[in-house]
Amino acid sequence: MFGIVRPCRHGMCGGLFKEWMAHLCGLCLALRDEHGHASRLVTNYDGLLISVLTEAQRAASSSHRRAGACALRGFKGADVVEAEGVRLAASVSLILAAGKIRDHVADGDGVYARRPVAAVAERVAARWSAAGSGTAVAVGFDPGILLGAVEEQTRLEGVPGLRLLELTGPTEAAVAAAFGHTALLAGKPHNRESLEEAGRHFGRLAHLLDAVEDLARDRAAGAYNPLVASGTDLAAARRHCDDALLGLRLAVAELDLERRTLVKALLVKEIGRSVTRAFAEAEAGVRAGAGGGTKPDQEKPGAPHRDPRLKPDPGGLLSMMCAALACCTCGLYRPPWDEDRYKSCTERCDASGCDGCGQCGECCNCCNCCECCNCEGDCCSCDCGC
Repeated sequence: MFGIVRPCRHGMCGGLFKEWMAHLCGLCLALRDEHGHASRLVTNYDGLLISVLTEAQRAASSSHRRAGACALRGFKGADVVEAEGVRLAASVSLILAAGKIRDHVADGDGVYARRPVAAVAERVAARWSAAGSGTAVAVGFDPGILLGAVEEQTRLEGVPGLRLLELTGPTEAAVAAAFGHTALLAGKPHNRESLEEAGRHFGRLAHLLDAVEDLARDRAAGAYNPLVASGTDLAAARRHCDDALLGLRLAVAELDLERRTLVKALLVKEIGRSVTRAFAEAEAGVRAGAGGGTKPDQEKPGAPHRDPRLKPDPGGLLSMMCAALACCTCGLYRPPWDEDRYKSCTERCDASGCDGCGQCGECCNCCNCCECCNCEGDCCSCDCGC
């Protein structure tokens, strides 16, 4: 799994986490049913926001189905979402994953520098792009918008001297179009403008946080990074992220939603945490590189010490394949960059999704919890009315 929205079961109200998992599992199964098991590799946390937004606008809940046992649920069944919003999320995930693979191939990143690997990756990308386009057309969405954004992004990365927000433009446009289409699927076209605005801000955040998280690795490898290419330091990048966060909050507040709680928890609270986490780690890395002697993981509040034996995540298709293998083995296999790799079998089998966010135990911190949702007793016995 990948994405900037990574809610942890320890920091989200129980009812909301269950609802979020219904969308996540629904996306995974939609990919499997329409495009085969291999396509489940593109399941990502950010893509399922499209499904969440679609259901949040509907007067009636989306249809659900009973899913069988899965390793990520401790081999338990679950009720999962089955609706057009899930199919749109699947198509967007496939097309954008295909673009990411092609980008790795073009840059010759890691194993993609080897011709046999690059050839296989290109075929996989072509298949996923075609599959995603077909599903997009089936739900009334123009895949040309996403395909054009992927091509434009590749073109811009070869143009020197561009400003940071020029480089994030294609991502913003792609996410805006996908978010906006959920209004049509849900029968609330008057939401489209606000959803597109929210999509632009989220797309900017996704692009910037990805650049921040990869900054040290890209510099070491001499790979392309929009922050380096545009001459943007971390302080300026943080200001752009804070502006986008504010715009996202305002756009979400304007939406006409039947069910606001999960949308607000993900698009306001969790993304805010992601911004804080990404910059804390990046700034700690800069201080360590400057000779401060403090390791990045020691700067992360509440995070466990990072094992020095762990290797950096190579990203791309290899990373996704290893994630799939971890799923198939119920977590017993962990790739060399996984923080649980050297833990006991019992600890490796935990599929909770907890990433050491440092927020564990905060769910029943009454007012902090209720400001993100109306948990109505799901989280705790709070009756403050906040």
